[in-house]
Amino acid sequence: MFILYSLLVGLVLGIALRGSAAGLAALRFRWSGLMLLGLLVQVVLFSEPVAARIGVWGAPIYVGSTAAVLAAVLTNVSIPGMALVALGAASNLTAIVANGGYMPAARSALVALGKTDPTSYSNSTTLENPALCLLTDIFAMPAWLPFANVFSIGDVLIGTGVATTIVLAMRRDRDTSPAAAAGSGSLAN
Repeated sequence: MFILYSLLVGLVLGIALRGSAAGLAALRFRWSGLMLLGLLVQVVLFSEPVAARIGVWGAPIYVGSTAAVLAAVLTNVSIPGMALVALGAASNLTAIVANGGYMPAARSALVALGKTDPTSYSNSTTLENPALCLLTDIFAMPAWLPFANVFSIGDVLIGTGVATTIVLAMRRDRDTSPAAAAGSGSLAN
């Protein structure tokens, strides 16, 4: 749910900086279908009915869907902000693979949210000594936030990249509009 807040922050900042929604409409992502499919697979995978029954297939499906999203993101690194998203996604995938297809969550972060160890397949699990601990879900969102969850440094990079992409796209439309071009032309005269 961390990404939902990133979308909101990006939109609010874009509007506050007098950006235009038309800039968002002008964004063209390559492999967007693969990106959306990978994310949709994860939503389904971690839904209670599926998570309770997925068994040994959960980890490889999670790794595969995360790799698919990363591949799609990498095709879009030329879009300002997407390099941060790619770095965060690579960080998360590295931690997931290093921990056998699970993203370890710090027990203290789960406790801060009033959560316990998952009883069915989940993208988060607690491990005593996770590999690459600093890349795992070691932080907790404030418990009072809707959809509060644990998050990683990779999630912070993804969120920052998403918000940056939104703001820059909204500002780019404003900066390249005919009024802006006319205004900059008059300064040159």
